Amino acid sequence: MAKPLTDHDKRKQISVRGLAGVENVADLKTNFNRHLHFTLVKDRNVATKRDYYFALANTVRDHLVGRWIRTQQHYYEKDPKRVYYISLEFYMGRTLQNTMVNLALENACDEATYQLGLDMEELQDIEEDAGLGNGGLGRLAACFLDSMATLGLAAYGYGIRYEFGIFNQKIVNGWQVEEADDWLRYGNPWEKARPEYMRPVHFYGRVEHTDEGVKWVDTQVVLALPYDTPVPGYRNNIVNTMRLWSAKAPCDFNLKDFNVGGYIQAVLDRNLAENISRVLYPNDNFFEGKELRLKQEYFVVAATLQDIIRRFKASKFGSTEFVRMDLSTLPEKVAIQLNDTHPALAIPEMMRILVDVEKLLWDQAWDIVVHTCAYTNHTVLPEALERWPVDLFHNLLPRHLEIIYEINRRHLERIGKLYPGDMDRLRRMSLIEEGNVKKINMAHLCIVGSHAVNGVARIHSEIIKDTIFKDFYEVDPDKFQNKTNGITPRRWLVMCNPGLAEVIAERIGEDYIVDMDQLKKLLKFVNDDAFIADVAKVKQENKLKFAAHLEEHYKVKINPDSMFDVHVKRIHEYKRQLLNCLHIITFYNRIRKEPQKKWTPRTIMIGGKAAPGYHTAKMIIRLITAIGDIVNNDPIVGDRLKVIFLENYRVTLAEKIIPASDLSEQISTAGTEASGTGNMKFMLNGALTIGPKYLYRLKQAMDQISGGFFSPNQADLFKDLVSMLMHHDRFKVFADYEDYIKCQDKVSALYKNPKEWTKKVIHNIAGSGKFSSDRTISQYAREIWDMEPSLEKIAAPDDPR
Repeated sequence: MAKPLTDHDKRKQISVRGLAGVENVADLKTNFNRHLHFTLVKDRNVATKRDYYFALANTVRDHLVGRWIRTQQHYYEKDPKRVYYISLEFYMGRTLQNTMVNLALENACDEATYQLGLDMEELQDIEEDAGLGNGGLGRLAACFLDSMATLGLAAYGYGIRYEFGIFNQKIVNGWQVEEADDWLRYGNPWEKARPEYMRPVHFYGRVEHTDEGVKWVDTQVVLALPYDTPVPGYRNNIVNTMRLWSAKAPCDFNLKDFNVGGYIQAVLDRNLAENISRVLYPNDNFFEGKELRLKQEYFVVAATLQDIIRRFKASKFGSTEFVRMDLSTLPEKVAIQLNDTHPALAIPEMMRILVDVEKLLWDQAWDIVVHTCAYTNHTVLPEALERWPVDLFHNLLPRHLEIIYEINRRHLERIGKLYPGDMDRLRRMSLIEEGNVKKINMAHLCIVGSHAVNGVARIHSEIIKDTIFKDFYEVDPDKFQNKTNGITPRRWLVMCNPGLAEVIAERIGEDYIVDMDQLKKLLKFVNDDAFIADVAKVKQENKLKFAAHLEEHYKVKINPDSMFDVHVKRIHEYKRQLLNCLHIITFYNRIRKEPQKKWTPRTIMIGGKAAPGYHTAKMIIRLITAIGDIVNNDPIVGDRLKVIFLENYRVTLAEKIIPASDLSEQISTAGTEASGTGNMKFMLNGALTIGPKYLYRLKQAMDQISGGFFSPNQADLFKDLVSMLMHHDRFKVFADYEDYIKCQDKVSALYKNPKEWTKKVIHNIAGSGKFSSDRTISQYAREIWDMEPSLEKIAAPDDPR
């Protein structure tokens, strides 16, 4: 049971956590008991911890509902331009605490649960993560939703309600084992199904060219059922919507043509249609050209565009009858942002609607599409770029293939006029790649069909203009922009590190929570002994808390005074977890060689999931666990070096580990990590970063890996990894080894001087303001969407209008 706060502690925490007024607490307790009784149909004698979590979640959700309805009414009346962020991934994590933070309910809920004899942290731990993403791209979408609501933008996140999110990772005998993530098993209190907005989505069929126009006929229909989740802004009474589509078979599915006795089978076959929203593809930075994935990509786009056009036609001052029939004004009221190429089909689908259904001329339709859509590129790795086989399209989306061919014909006609006779340029710039298998290059489709193309960090945006999109940049330089990624300070500071948020607020006030540039004011305190002590104390408390978590969940005792050296992200060769392994082995060998020397102790934690089909990544995990088995049981080393693989790294584990980290490993090969948002979270939470500048000990480490030192029962266990490093080290692990080791030695030396270390930490925090997603979204709004962000509050539901 969390002990009640002293009055002093309560006063300290009032600012960031919200007031726990007496009426407020009494109301929360009443509503909690009402939900336990009426929603969950339980009394205190038979209620479980999970019942208490659901009662609390529903109580907090009640505070969202009025604001949610009021926000949507506000948009309906003001008729602002709306932005639609379409993404195949939204890596949301948990919702309860984030909602309490953004609604200033945290202290009141703490007090109410305490008075009810319950432990808030225990209840929060019952909530499942909404793991509808793989890594950076999906988490970015979640941070963006928070910022768009906080900045008062009329924004909607559109995606898929996967029944199974990113797999749960178990480590069994040192190997990764995947388990299905049945996150909806107990129900989701934050979503509201909206069957009244169900939309049909068509697949397969054939195309008829008639006098009345083009018809796509004999299709299979799948219904898209929307589920809405509220997205609250930070204390501004705005609640936006994330709408996720679930696939549903129509009632007559497979029944119109079933033969006698086929009824049962026809009903069972409904699963085939509903599989579309069953599971998230678990690949990060890798393209797997499967038909089911293409169905998912079209499903989200087709459902979303119907919704966008319905809302555009209907949302004008007090009429649900269609009042706005002139689609030429669409770009003045609608912006669509494509999160990578996954929703690229929005471009041909919008053309299909405008030309085939709304009967616009091609040129006018194309003008609308280009002025509405914008594309964000997330990677330059060739294996990640989407290239769909033409045959797959021909079968699944025959009309869209025709439209893409026509887009390409007109595009190449333009290029041909600009560069007469340059056949090689036409080949390079075509949307269709010729070869053994003809393929559609989705990035090229996005560039041609958008008015803005952006990378996600300055260096990345330069790289795409110089390399993969060079030809396109030469033709349309004004299309290309940079929008450096950011993170939301609500989840990644106020919520996950309240101690640090308070220490900062005591010095510079709390406005920095919505204006991160104000963190620069901390530079005044870089030599302030009291501030240095406070920052160091918060870090130590976070480390002790995480050490207790590790002891409870991993049964390892670690030295809380050691440097917490953390490397958490998806396991991938380009992220170079192997380089970290080589440092661990080198450090281990040095301790064994000179055990009497005063080494800076380290606890090295590596975490992340490997895509289930990515053999090398799974071997990297096995190597890390093997190194840990040797190092952690060597009495010579003792507690000066511990190696821990953090199982099942996810948003909720990130929120625990990041505030406790001293050193953040950002060692991807220079130029391969498009942006990196994990690094921003560590920086804001008071860790220092090791990473490449722009970028005889080695032999011993390699001999130990290849010779079976870390796999005594199977000497050749790591032969594939050794051979990869020796013969095709694509990501320059060896080339950077010496510099990396030298840099790590500097880190160890600095850590021995806690005051100097903490000063660097304060500098780092003070400089992290530019990495707020509020800044990123303000730039998207002004420079791509033609919208104006605002920190104005709207009236609360209980305020008179």
